[in-house]
Amino acid sequence: MSSELPLLDFELALRGTRVFVTGHTGFTGGWLVSWLKRIGCDVAGLALAPATNPNLFAAAKIADGIASTIGDIRDFATVRDAIARHRPQVIIHLAAQPLVSKSFADPLETFATNALGTAHVLEAARLTPDVKAVVCITTDKVYRDQDWVWGYREQDPLGGRDPYSASKACAELVAASYRATLAERGNGVLIANARGGNIIGGGDWSADRIVPDFVRAVTTQAPISLRNPSAVRPWQHVMALVHGYLVLAARLLSGDRSAADNWNLGPSDEAARTVQDLVEHLSASWIRPDISYAPGSFPETRFLHLDSTKARALLSWKPPLAFAGTVDMTASWYRDFNVNPRDAAQITVRQIEHYRNALRNHAAC
Repeated sequence: MSSELPLLDFELALRGTRVFVTGHTGFTGGWLVSWLKRIGCDVAGLALAPATNPNLFAAAKIADGIASTIGDIRDFATVRDAIARHRPQVIIHLAAQPLVSKSFADPLETFATNALGTAHVLEAARLTPDVKAVVCITTDKVYRDQDWVWGYREQDPLGGRDPYSASKACAELVAASYRATLAERGNGVLIANARGGNIIGGGDWSADRIVPDFVRAVTTQAPISLRNPSAVRPWQHVMALVHGYLVLAARLLSGDRSAADNWNLGPSDEAARTVQDLVEHLSASWIRPDISYAPGSFPETRFLHLDSTKARALLSWKPPLAFAGTVDMTASWYRDFNVNPRDAAQITVRQIEHYRNALRNHAAC
């Protein structure tokens, strides 16, 4: 169903285009596809089956109205054939093994998915004549951990001590190679990397993530044990990142070669809060479960923050959600879903329209 609200400039640039999303069955993928459908894009996706039950893909009927392929980006033939069938103009590459905890349990799958899988997507992209733009989604964890108090900037060195972070840094190097030398030997596709912070929002039921753990504690009336409560993260709503991906895709599609670069898409400084702050705000917005604190079972960065000055200045990417609004919308999604799970699609669309209206009015919420 298309949006009844007027389209924003970046949405007008994408309306009617063929967009291919890897990882469309995941949490971020579900929000992205929902937004693309609202603005009139022709959407196709390639991903593994959803990893959890419940999941946003099924609950919000994400597959409705799109060409959905269940497959593994570790298999090049699968990737090449799916992209060749749809002949997209834009590819947004979200598919990944996204969990730090799982990367310790299965590092080979993590590296194969995140590094080699990215190479598969970019190779298929450069060999498909219609493809003009690829946005590769990475993470704030690609930076070498300096444990400093200011935000990482795009020119800071890549690193990654744990397998997840290292694999995403590898994906960035793969994308940089294609951007610098291989794209011109194909169709000249423009490639950008988008580095986001810790996202929250409705419809995430992954393991070892703060918000899903909190939701499970509330809905089952069970206690929750938090690891590393003093760890600082740049919390932002999933829609803020989807917004950034769409702005970046529109710029690449227009042929803007300056957008084919690395971009931090992080929240404002006030949204860099501790794990404990996040849980306390969630409790105030919904229900407070029994909370305890315990040391983590694997090493994590203590302080992580992005400097997104470049994206704000050059892409005019200015998300309207402050920390409080981000947490309130997240709690509201789960609270409404808990009352009536059949309304997941309507809840998701309602929140997308609220965010888009805030963008239109330049209003913080």
